[in-house]
Amino acid sequence: MKVVILPDSFKESLSASEVAKAIYKGFYSVFPNAEYHLIPLADGGEGTLQALIASNGGKVESIEVTGPLYETVQAKIAFSKDHKTAFIEMAEACGLHLVSLERRNPLQTTSFGVGELIIYAIEQGVSELIIGVGGSSTNDGGIGMATALGYQFFDENGNAIESNGEALLKVVSMSDKNKSPLLDKVNITIAADVINPLTGTNGSTYLFGPQKGLSTDRLAEVDQAMRSFYSIAERFLDKSVSEIPGSGAGGGMGAGLMLFANATIKKGIELVLEQLNVKEVCKDADIVIVGEGRMDGQTAFGKAPVGAAKCAPPDAKVIAICGSIGDGIEELSNHGIDAIFPTIPSIVPIEKVLENAFENIERTARNIAILLK
Repeated sequence: MKVVILPDSFKESLSASEVAKAIYKGFYSVFPNAEYHLIPLADGGEGTLQALIASNGGKVESIEVTGPLYETVQAKIAFSKDHKTAFIEMAEACGLHLVSLERRNPLQTTSFGVGELIIYAIEQGVSELIIGVGGSSTNDGGIGMATALGYQFFDENGNAIESNGEALLKVVSMSDKNKSPLLDKVNITIAADVINPLTGTNGSTYLFGPQKGLSTDRLAEVDQAMRSFYSIAERFLDKSVSEIPGSGAGGGMGAGLMLFANATIKKGIELVLEQLNVKEVCKDADIVIVGEGRMDGQTAFGKAPVGAAKCAPPDAKVIAICGSIGDGIEELSNHGIDAIFPTIPSIVPIEKVLENAFENIERTARNIAILLK
């Protein structure tokens, strides 16, 4: 029996690699003679850098950049073995994990550090740059990143604006006269973890703002500010990006990279699956196990479990293991997933759930294996 284990991370508790090990441990206790393949995945969000660099044997560096609350943070950046390609994960510079629960507010966070990572990569001589956009604490439309690249944004009095989410409420004009010429030396590909548009009820603010700390009574105001900002920027640069699928990824970073850095966009999970040759590994699998921390109706929109499920052969069982489930979960049966098993065992504080994530996943995997046996 061949078992392929293809999980994404369980955010704020376990990396994709740790999740894969927990699933393997549970299954191995029941099926010790099975053939196992553990391939940790990412979909453009947290863990993308580690997943991509694993495919080519490159190296990882850590540099100081501006964090989401303007503090200095250490952010990882990876380079391919031939040093022609760099891999950046925006969450390294402005991820949700870098902001404590009580300080989460996307009006106050910035993506400036992402722009610093981009400049650093180009200065190292790369010609290709892959950027995972997801897992961010920001909803600034990429204005922070653009500012780091040399763009300037001004309020109604002609004053330069601080480059955070709140800036979107104030921008009336911009300039690109100081834009870094280094941008002309690199091709940038976005690995997006969602396919949502930039604005509207399916856009970055309404769907992801609340989990980043935005109060629901400000959703309409901030969404309109994002729309207004892009109306100004698209008109100035004579380019339209806000309706492109994935433009809402990373709090609008998808749109920001396309508009300000001339990037192209691709579903993050498709890019990762291609780099890791997952379809070839799965071609004769009997069981394919996918998963992420929370699965709901949004999982169908470009997330890792659905992308990985598509790699399974028609006669394989595709099983999902997740921390919790939400509304719309039934839709996933139409995307190749046969059954979904949440791992939370009882009503306990979230801190306890995160602390025991490995054991919860291992136990769930073992029970699934016993059922299959």
